[in-house]
Amino acid sequence: MHIAILTFEGFNELDSLIAFGILNRVKRPGWRVSIACPTTRVRSMNGLAIQSQATLHEAHEADAVIVGSGILTRDIVKDRSLMAEMQFDPSRQLLGAQCSGTLVLAKLGVLNDVPACTDLITKPWVEETGVKVLNQPFFARDNVATAGGCLASQYLAAWVIARLEGIEAAESALHYVAPVGEKEEFVSRAMRNISPYLPKKVSRAQMA
Repeated sequence: MHIAILTFEGFNELDSLIAFGILNRVKRPGWRVSIACPTTRVRSMNGLAIQSQATLHEAHEADAVIVGSGILTRDIVKDRSLMAEMQFDPSRQLLGAQCSGTLVLAKLGVLNDVPACTDLITKPWVEETGVKVLNQPFFARDNVATAGGCLASQYLAAWVIARLEGIEAAESALHYVAPVGEKEEFVSRAMRNISPYLPKKVSRAQMA
């Protein structure tokens, strides 16, 4: 199971790396979480340089893709060659976007009539594409999910885990990272945000 977190030059550390940390709490053979970049190295909005672990082409075949955000997203969506490299299919992949990553999905035509979440700065740019922006931290329909606000990345990561490994796995991952003394409250709030958007036919034990 491969989850690719698309991370570009000028990326927001909270968006890419919180999801990366939570998703890596799943410990089972074959579970792989990668930072996928268009270049071998990218630098964050605050100067943190990280090494790419996967290419955008590898993300095409990933089971789930999360598009991270950053300060250069509007430049990214104007780059035709870069956008052409992102060929995703919501019929066979879970697709998620965080903050300005929602603009990328909107420009790729993934959202279509799906309302979305994003940060307040990106909101007018997403609305310009014709996508309705919701005043909430998380929304999903079928295999497409979006989150708004840096710390809403926990919801996006939990949704991916719940969809691929089940609710109990998502709760366990959240419980691990939650503040001591607030773990039950933290997990409960996160699950309240994502539960309405999980398939009704699946059980707590395993969502397929």
